[in-house]
Amino acid sequence: MNRTKSAAQLPLNTIVRGDCIDAMGQLPEASVDLIFADPPYNLQLKNTLHRPEGSQVDAVDDAWDQFSSFKAYDDFTRAWLQAARRVLKPDGAIWVIGSYHNIFRVGAALQDEGFWILNDVVWRKTNPMPNFRGKRLTNAHETMIWAGRDQASKYTFNYDALKAMNDGVQMRSDWTMPICSGHEREKDADGNKAHPTQKPHSLLHRVLVGTTNPGDVVLDPFFGSGTTGAVAKMLGRDFIGIERDEAYIAVAERRLSRVRKYDRSALDVTQSKRAEPRVPFGQLIERGLLRPGEMLVNARGQTAKVRADGTLVADRLTGSIHQVGAALDGAPSCNGWTYWSFVKEGQKVPIDILRQQIRAEMR
Repeated sequence: MNRTKSAAQLPLNTIVRGDCIDAMGQLPEASVDLIFADPPYNLQLKNTLHRPEGSQVDAVDDAWDQFSSFKAYDDFTRAWLQAARRVLKPDGAIWVIGSYHNIFRVGAALQDEGFWILNDVVWRKTNPMPNFRGKRLTNAHETMIWAGRDQASKYTFNYDALKAMNDGVQMRSDWTMPICSGHEREKDADGNKAHPTQKPHSLLHRVLVGTTNPGDVVLDPFFGSGTTGAVAKMLGRDFIGIERDEAYIAVAERRLSRVRKYDRSALDVTQSKRAEPRVPFGQLIERGLLRPGEMLVNARGQTAKVRADGTLVADRLTGSIHQVGAALDGAPSCNGWTYWSFVKEGQKVPIDILRQQIRAEMR
């Protein structure tokens, strides 16, 4: 496939009007890096809900959330997932958010359609709507499923960026955030909330920082009030929104017009060392950055001689830079790149400097 031609055909940073299944059918195959989907939940609301003092709760009773049966909902789910999988790149991924009403049915459909589930994430709401009738537990969370297009997909995961965002602790699969309210809530011309299920900015920020890179194309087939597009634009990602409701489109367009991108330097995130190009120690010898017979030294002044094949010899020890370092310290393992130095003009220089020099050339 001609990637340049494919990218040129994409309606980047626009809202496509119409049905999501039809609209995705018009997009080039394998052209999207990530999909964030907030589909109808099929809440099956039968009666009007009131607060204890008698006021009516503004629940989701829109036509787009109403299906005649579970089968009708399942058919719809499979149809849009098939369309979504077609437009995802081989190494693309999808996020789908839902509640107990639909997420288990969506999860089964994802697996049936060939997606590979990576995580389910529980979004625990700090300020959930109370259970006014007192007949069930307060519904205080929603579930997101993160899945690769295929089992073999080399999906984007900025592990170190999420860890940095979480004060140096691994990001867990339970995320505690408030629901969208107050100044963040988009309003219509009458001052009422413009969309009943607007997702918070913080939720999409974490998803996009963690699983996309600047310049990636993010598709939201249920665009609504445009949270995905607003966060994508701010973070330097391209977006495609699909929405059929003109009132929601008007809200999203006004919202997007207010968004300013971060400057390019602010979009860089902490990268995992595992993402860096691999450089074998032997490559330093091949390149002449170190010579066979040259001596390396550790922090305690112990030395080892470099051999032509990239191994070291120290007394009766031979092996890699990692093996010899571990043996000298009596340790189970050792990072030889930070353990060993070479001497230049009387100063110890870590051999990792030479590795970084080669990596810079590879980039």
